[in-house]
Amino acid sequence: MTAETPSQSGDFDLGKLLAGRAAERYELHARHLNHQLPRMLHTIGFDKYYERAEGAYFWDAEGNDYLDMLAGFGVMGLGRHHPVVRKALHDVLDASLADLTRFDCQPLPGLLAEQLLTHSPHLDRVFFGNSGTEAVETALKFARYATGKPRVLYCAHAFHGLTTGSLSVNGESGFRDGFAPLLPDTAVPLGDLDVLERELRKGDVAALIVEPIQGKGVHESPPGYLRAAQELLHRHKALLIADEVQTGLGRTGDFYAYQHETGVEPDLVCVAKALSGGYVPVGATLGKDWIFKKVYSSMDRVLVHSASFGANAQAMAAGLAVLSVLENEKIVANARAMGEELKSRLAALVDKYELLSEVRGRGLMIGIEFGRPKSLKLRSRWTMLQAARKGLFAQMVVVPLLQRHRILTQVSGDHLEVIKLIPPLIIGERDVDRFVDAFTDVMDDAHNGGGLMWDFGKTLVKQAVANR
Repeated sequence: MTAETPSQSGDFDLGKLLAGRAAERYELHARHLNHQLPRMLHTIGFDKYYERAEGAYFWDAEGNDYLDMLAGFGVMGLGRHHPVVRKALHDVLDASLADLTRFDCQPLPGLLAEQLLTHSPHLDRVFFGNSGTEAVETALKFARYATGKPRVLYCAHAFHGLTTGSLSVNGESGFRDGFAPLLPDTAVPLGDLDVLERELRKGDVAALIVEPIQGKGVHESPPGYLRAAQELLHRHKALLIADEVQTGLGRTGDFYAYQHETGVEPDLVCVAKALSGGYVPVGATLGKDWIFKKVYSSMDRVLVHSASFGANAQAMAAGLAVLSVLENEKIVANARAMGEELKSRLAALVDKYELLSEVRGRGLMIGIEFGRPKSLKLRSRWTMLQAARKGLFAQMVVVPLLQRHRILTQVSGDHLEVIKLIPPLIIGERDVDRFVDAFTDVMDDAHNGGGLMWDFGKTLVKQAVANR
């Protein structure tokens, strides 16, 4: 630095800023961001002060550890702060690349696309955006343009994102209410081929978008459905879009969830979340060559679909590092093995606890569903909760898991009595033991009429009634 060169850092000191004001986190959110978030966290006792994180764990200021069984809704597939991803980001920042010039072709996007496509042998090209909902938006646009048809089918209870296009194929009315008019898309029941064919006969369907395992409630598509749907779609010159934003990159024990069914080759595939390594937002839409060539049919259309921050160097470096770790550390195989162990041990509890209805899912995407008990005492309490608001019992389980056992989980969706487990794919047997032991303790408490748990249930009932 010469005498004339100003300091590169100026007066900004991130560490000093956090040290001085981190304690204001909830007040800052309440004042400047979504004011309902801190209110909700205070109500359910989730207003923790996490100070650091690594792998599948958080720590608070007192040094207590918390097992993360949520993984940032699937973003933290490799856990937090994986050293390989951290190093890749340090390296790319230190390289001072000429990034996002818009008028050159940097190597990292091509390298990441090449690696993604090795796991997707029937697909040919990739578009990089910044999120899962943007990956879905891309797929919707490409399907409409490539087929020349306006309508996209989606499955009831699906979740594909919250921007306007992806909201149009969102199967939950709670997210859609008040945001009309949306795009002219149509819901069909997951697994119902007759309804699918009936809609296809109308001749205006561009595609069906489907989660191979629905995130809301953790419902898997029935065996043979995806392949049969694909055949119907192609017969009517429509496309199959697989939304693998949450299920992709090993979550279900294969690289993609649709690979559990032989013969399924989607025309477009959406990925995001875990591809980021938990650091830099990134989404990708993979597709067949003819679709991309139809959308980008001439030099005049070279920017007909683009993203200002798409394919930025940091996101591409993170994605490359993630794919390397998935392969070198056998992460997908670990997800399959740990998922099978966790699911089987939880399923063995169904006969023991009458409030536990079903355990389902694949790999490390597991749904625990609760249902109406048989005994009179438990049934009266269950009925009280259901009358106030469906989903309160699942929330009653989530809270003691955090407060008593320092395990972070969450319900699978609004008005659902389902807890969804989507932990980092790196968890081991010790973590499985910790969760099963904690869950067993909470279930024992619920079935023995434990005062603290049911007292909290009364608090939730009052809150639900007050919000009506």
